[in-house]
Amino acid sequence: MLEMKRLRLLWELDSRGTVAAVAEALNYSPSAISQQLALLEREAGVPLLRRTGRTLELTPAAQALIGETHELLAGLERAEAALHRAHAEVGGTVRVAVFQTALLALMPQVLRRLRDTHPSLRVEMVQHEPEAGLEETWTRGFDLVIAEQYPGHAAPRFPGLDRQPLVTDRIRLGLPLPGVGVAAFDDVERLADAAALPWVLEPEGAASRHWALQACRSAGFEPDVRYETADMQAHVRLIETGNAVALLPGLLHAGASRAMRLVDLADDPERTVFTAARASAHGHPALTAVRDALREEAVLLESGGGHSRTAAP
Repeated sequence: MLEMKRLRLLWELDSRGTVAAVAEALNYSPSAISQQLALLEREAGVPLLRRTGRTLELTPAAQALIGETHELLAGLERAEAALHRAHAEVGGTVRVAVFQTALLALMPQVLRRLRDTHPSLRVEMVQHEPEAGLEETWTRGFDLVIAEQYPGHAAPRFPGLDRQPLVTDRIRLGLPLPGVGVAAFDDVERLADAAALPWVLEPEGAASRHWALQACRSAGFEPDVRYETADMQAHVRLIETGNAVALLPGLLHAGASRAMRLVDLADDPERTVFTAARASAHGHPALTAVRDALREEAVLLESGGGHSRTAAP
């Protein structure tokens, strides 16, 4: 009989690529992972792993097991959802990965609402970059991810993840208020006018940075990127203090009073914020409760006259 926990480790190895990555994700030592995989190989009675140089490769037998393990994991998740649907009270734990602006704009109110409506439900939240959060949800590190997609920049697709749109928000150019920075800030009326100004962007690899660079290049210039940070609140402070300009999504301003000037962009670009969860968890009451609370908050943001609007399903 093959041990399900060991099959899961083999599946994780295929998903994450190295024993070290599996160990880090599951909070085990690499030696413990290797021992469990060796036991699985003995149970299977055929070679599952082979070493090529410093790389550990999966044999065809291992690939066959991984395909079946994926179906077993999905089946267990469907069974768990069915079990929880039989309970009158919504409970259990939902682990959520969320990027910073959505965390600040949505999650405090969502957590408070869930605390009042479903006191037995535990929500655990970790701030994660959207692309990493999508992958970690696919590999079962999280139950739900709140992610983003910029115009013309598709977020990664993982098989078996069910996406639901949440909000769309306008992207505009953020500038210091008149008189706060140098005079050149005050003369900006369109994106091209910011060509000679200092910029703050997210680090390399972020979808927002890729989109911002393309927007600037389409406007005819290469931005002078003097500051890099993934912290969008730091972007705001650098703008408010007259040190930089940046392209900012509207959700960043939800519920906050900002000391900055916002300039509309040509074609009025919008970012899409969405949730994603494994399709095998569809119908789990706890997951449904969290998604419903997020949609309710998105509607309230829209009705409050903010910079976001609820995305059409």
